[in-house]
Amino acid sequence: MQDRKRDYYYKKAKEEKYRSRASYKLLQANQKYHFMKQGDVVVDLGSAPGGWIQVASKIVGATGFVLGVDIRRIEPFTEDNVRTIAGDITDEEIQRQICELLPRKASALISDLSPDISGVWEVDHARQIDLAQQALNMGFKILKPSGNFFVKVFQGDMLDDFVKKLKVCFPVVKVIKPQASRGKSSEMFALGMGLKPEYLETQS
Repeated sequence: MQDRKRDYYYKKAKEEKYRSRASYKLLQANQKYHFMKQGDVVVDLGSAPGGWIQVASKIVGATGFVLGVDIRRIEPFTEDNVRTIAGDITDEEIQRQICELLPRKASALISDLSPDISGVWEVDHARQIDLAQQALNMGFKILKPSGNFFVKVFQGDMLDDFVKKLKVCFPVVKVIKPQASRGKSSEMFALGMGLKPEYLETQS
């Protein structure tokens, strides 16, 4: 059944010209929680090959803006409201470029960052939570007050502490598993909505 589910979203992505089946994870989550909307500025971390960028750019429309960042090169987009950067988000120069490219403070930061899987569960889980924390740190720099944060996490003993951190920063926090995620996968997504202004490192 899992193979059929994976095959279904793979074929659907090909038919609808999405670069990745992962596009449907973001689509399904946003359809339920509406953390991205028309006119928003969105930053997408870990965005190669660009499936999430495609989803976000359609949602925000011509009055919005999407910036995709990945350590791998992303094939260019023709849409006027999309820009991409190749680089490591922990690099201060890349962080500076992100801030400079944004037309205004971001309404949402979305992150599909994932570590190279080692096969050692404790290591992979710890690395994933660390990446989620790095994404959150980036969010403090670029999100506007009341901005939203959507990030990939792995189930495990460190997840509860990360969710507790989110609950300090965001009045609304959810941990969700979109239908497009494989049932046997430990992948989940944490959503924080309405970032409290006191957690912003820079002000617009």
